[in-house]
Amino acid sequence: VKRLKKSCSVTRSKNFSGAMNREYFRWYSHRLHRDMELLVFGHAGAKVLMFPTRDGRFWEYEQLGIVGSLAEKLEAGQLQLYCIDGLANETFYETRRHPAERIRRHAALEDYVLNEVLPLMAQKNPHDCIIVQGCSLGAYQAASLVFRHPQLFRKLVAFSGRYDLTMKVECFDDLFDGYYDDTIYFHTPTHFLPQLSCDRQLGRLRQLDIVLTIGNEDPFLDNNRHLSRLLADKGVNHRLHFWDGRAHRAGAWRRMAPLYI
Repeated sequence: VKRLKKSCSVTRSKNFSGAMNREYFRWYSHRLHRDMELLVFGHAGAKVLMFPTRDGRFWEYEQLGIVGSLAEKLEAGQLQLYCIDGLANETFYETRRHPAERIRRHAALEDYVLNEVLPLMAQKNPHDCIIVQGCSLGAYQAASLVFRHPQLFRKLVAFSGRYDLTMKVECFDDLFDGYYDDTIYFHTPTHFLPQLSCDRQLGRLRQLDIVLTIGNEDPFLDNNRHLSRLLADKGVNHRLHFWDGRAHRAGAWRRMAPLYI
């Protein structure tokens, strides 16, 4: 944590009503062998780790107005957002890499989150609740992290997610080009959950607050229903909310955020 603090640059600015705290961090990650950046919004409250969409960066949720939709909770000290990079163009969408390398790069990103971002969050804010949130590909990244490490988190909020990246739906391809290995298996919630039998792990999953949302005309509707059935089969309480039409868009996510986060 001390190393991170020394290598971070921080700026603060007032947004919205003038009470919003905004901080920018950047440091070199030896796990990822590159500089990593993130934004923090808010000064106190439950901590929210936010994964961006496929093409999004750490500033995406500010640009899309999702941070603004949470301004009231942020200014009241109910939430503190940590918006990170998802590295989609270095992992699942880097077609020049072999699929085995794509999933290994994603695993390295998770290692960065667990061993660099979470310690920063703990240093800045002692609140005992960590929520993990994401939209689209970010929803997959959030769910994969939480389902594999449920002891670290209290809540999962996933909007418009696809929880099996090996499936083809409409224009969304198999992101591993037919390749499959154990690392992909253990990072695919709809693959490893049916075989999960560890009472300790299941007990931790059952303590989570899990919220999934999907539009009733969205391409990943069936996949969300499948994940919901798997969770129900394991006795894992969760909420699956259906939105009208195609809700895979920023306007819907802005309305969802204050309702579910």
